[in-house]
Amino acid sequence: MQPYELSLARAADAIRARTLSPVELVDSVLDRIEQAEPHLGAYVTVTAEQARRAARAAEQDVAAGRLRGPLHGVPLALKDLIDVAGAATTASSRVRADHRAQADSTVAARLAAAGAVLVGKTHTHEFAYGLTTPQTHNAWDRDRVAGGSSGGSAVAVAAGTATFALGTDTGGSIRVPSALNGVVGLKPTYGLVPRHGVTSLSWSLDHVGPITRTVEDAALALTALAGHDPRDPASLAACGPDHRPVGATDLTGLRIGVPRNYYFDHVAPEVEAAVRRALAGLESLGAQLVEVEIPMTRYIQATQWGLMVPEATAYHERTLRTVPELYQADVRILLEAGELMPAGDYLRAQRARTLMRQAWGRLLEEADVIAAPTVPATAVKAGDETITWPDGTTESVSDAYVRLSAPANITGVPALSVPVGHDTAGLPIGMQLLGRPLGEPVLLRVGHAYEQTQPARRTATV
Repeated sequence: MQPYELSLARAADAIRARTLSPVELVDSVLDRIEQAEPHLGAYVTVTAEQARRAARAAEQDVAAGRLRGPLHGVPLALKDLIDVAGAATTASSRVRADHRAQADSTVAARLAAAGAVLVGKTHTHEFAYGLTTPQTHNAWDRDRVAGGSSGGSAVAVAAGTATFALGTDTGGSIRVPSALNGVVGLKPTYGLVPRHGVTSLSWSLDHVGPITRTVEDAALALTALAGHDPRDPASLAACGPDHRPVGATDLTGLRIGVPRNYYFDHVAPEVEAAVRRALAGLESLGAQLVEVEIPMTRYIQATQWGLMVPEATAYHERTLRTVPELYQADVRILLEAGELMPAGDYLRAQRARTLMRQAWGRLLEEADVIAAPTVPATAVKAGDETITWPDGTTESVSDAYVRLSAPANITGVPALSVPVGHDTAGLPIGMQLLGRPLGEPVLLRVGHAYEQTQPARRTATV
């Protein structure tokens, strides 16, 4: 196994044991970027020289006994919505061509303090307003979409061009590309990870979280990221414990809710079969499977779009009026549509969200975790605009990919996407675990237990 193939946890263990140096690890990842990036397009920019300097400094710290923790010396990629002082934050848009960040975002500063080594900024669907990230190719099939909007981050982790990465998630943008590329994606509880210094899509739906190779890796990253920041009005005072899950696979006494409605409607047969196999695996570990009814499903799509569209348009109000031609057509149309939405629709969406949060609170008294597909279909061919279901109905790709992710953004509950196999075309399938607010330890425990029963996942072949 090459160093670039190591999980975060294994790399950290090797660095701590001094059987692997940060320089060796970073050099291996940079060599992998040089080999794979021309075929993938995951990165907006690669910061190779800065990464090598940081790796040498980390190596000196480790040799002197100044190990800062499990992230020290480990290569990291950041979605290019996340500010790093002195670097461009392009949001993968011509609108930001001349932008330079004046200061680090909270998450970038926390990861730097933990010793992580930034190797580059990754592509997003323009301003995170889409589910495909068209600049980037799927790590398992270059002719298919990467998923979005954190497509670059997910592809980098899947292909070994970053050991871990950060993404943002407003309607599924961490979980969707993670599922489509066979990696782990965690959308934390709303407010658990601060968003100061992160370009917003929709302030009341935006989250920042890790994309990793394993559930344990996600826990390590979350421990470094979580904590209050007064500069983010939504930031929670509670920062939570060390989230690293223990090794036991015993889930006795845990209730896992299996939706009887919504989450298995219009889902590809191979996706449903893989998720139900994973559920059977959790049951074999002692978990109790209980059927649950997902509340207010008829309002999910309208509430998601009713919140996101006007908030996004408000953020882009000035540039939409002064340089509309610099936006890609799909994003410009959505932003312009937001100008046509009446205030009453936005207020009704806010009221629906309040009712939905209350209903999900009651739902999560019946089960400790809800388990379901992350996305209803695997990665579509690049350029495909619709998915046709077996009953003959069609759905836009964006609507399909956001459909199963949106409830966690509307309600703010944590959600974890875990790989649960591949379809017959070799494309990854993800299972989504949803929990109570600040219930990340339970989600990570369940995901980790499942993962321990499966063969080690391989790095995507490029």
